[in-house]
Amino acid sequence: VQLDAERFDVSAVIDAKDFAELEEIRAGARDAAIEGVMLKRRDSPYVTGRRVGLWYKWKRDPLNADCVLMYAQRGSGKRSSFYSDFTFGAWTEEGELLPVGKAYFGFTDEELKWLDRYVRNHTTARFGPVRETDKSLVLEVAFDSIHESKRHKSGLAMRFPRISRIRNDKPANEADTIAGLRRLVT
Repeated sequence: VQLDAERFDVSAVIDAKDFAELEEIRAGARDAAIEGVMLKRRDSPYVTGRRVGLWYKWKRDPLNADCVLMYAQRGSGKRSSFYSDFTFGAWTEEGELLPVGKAYFGFTDEELKWLDRYVRNHTTARFGPVRETDKSLVLEVAFDSIHESKRHKSGLAMRFPRISRIRNDKPANEADTIAGLRRLVT
């Protein structure tokens, strides 16, 4: 099989004397525009479709932002009776809250129950299956990267967002801004 060299990159082999040296390399992954470091035995073959084995993707640490819960929708499957699909936003300089992402996971079952009750008790409007909340809850959102987007009113789209923490300790007006998130664009 001939591979088109224009479409494929060959990864460099990284020799490191210990994990501390590898951690330094991984720490620079974001600046190098790579996802992380792939660890593998030199003699291990690539096997498709497996989730565990002799290869390990050691990803870079996620970015984090404090965002405000704006909308919620019921999930599917075992989560179909819970509001578990969340749209969250950040503030403009004018004080408008604009959506920057949507997350479906990252929380425990107990947190899911708490969030479901929160949505039901703080709904201000309904649009079909979507509930709008009073925009008072801050969620810490972890994400891989953020990019400019013409599809979203905020002009931004998060890559792989997930809820990492419920921020009951933080008032909504102290959540992150669009301008702050724009500085993270890659």
